[in-house]
Amino acid sequence: MTASQITIDGVSKSYSAANAHKQVIEDCSLTVERGKVTVLIGPSGCGKSTLVRLLAGFEQPTSGRITLDGELVGGPSHDRLVLFQETALFPWMTVLDNVLYGPRARGRLTPDSHRRAAELLQRVGCEAFTDKYPSQLSGGMQRRVELARAMINDPKIMILDEPFRGLDALTKELMWQYYASLFECSGSTHLFITTDIEEAVYIADRIVVMANIPTRPRAVIDVDLPRPRDLVQHMASDRVAAIKRQALQILHEEALRSFASGNKAALDFIASYEQRFAQAAADATPDQQSLLR
Repeated sequence: MTASQITIDGVSKSYSAANAHKQVIEDCSLTVERGKVTVLIGPSGCGKSTLVRLLAGFEQPTSGRITLDGELVGGPSHDRLVLFQETALFPWMTVLDNVLYGPRARGRLTPDSHRRAAELLQRVGCEAFTDKYPSQLSGGMQRRVELARAMINDPKIMILDEPFRGLDALTKELMWQYYASLFECSGSTHLFITTDIEEAVYIADRIVVMANIPTRPRAVIDVDLPRPRDLVQHMASDRVAAIKRQALQILHEEALRSFASGNKAALDFIASYEQRFAQAAADATPDQQSLLR
């Protein structure tokens, strides 16, 4: 399968009702590159999920355009598959039937679909649970089955909206590794939404740090580290530490701006904070500066 690319060009989105107007996204331009995991990270409520709905075609931009391989995105399509935060397995279907639902619904269920389902369930460690029902699985196992159910459809773009939110820390780390393994074997293009910096730096090829509402990209950081990634070694690397510092500094600024809301004392604090960070970067050694880039 040839990897696809989705392009967001000058997109804005606002809502108006009863004399109230809310600008959620403003002049947002971004490319989700072919065959990579692009991770969007930003403050909660900044507009990331609104952007997901636009990319999926569930809503249309107020202005600007979204294209998939040069074609305008005008509505929902199986080319763009979304995995949401909420569990969406059908409770009356077995694990295997849930995974095979997409090919069956599209009239493309074949013997190869069963082979592919078995392979995906093996990759996520659920091959022994094909005849179980969702209520018999843990939360982490349900998420693994949902990953397999999404991947069997071979979408051009996989969009994952905080899919591991609400899981405990150990289960989350396990899910990161299962997800990374699935992605590395797919050759497809993924957009992953999160508020978890640890999740972002392990999963991503590129991290896009989003501004607070109205949202737009503040910075794009390349996670220029090889795959497959050993979780412990990856997280211990100096480059990962530098990426986390860079992303957290921007996220902190955005959180402070949200808190300030026109409060002059808070705005003065933000200006002072940014000046101290810039001075610390200027005073760093060449090696330290290279890590911050």
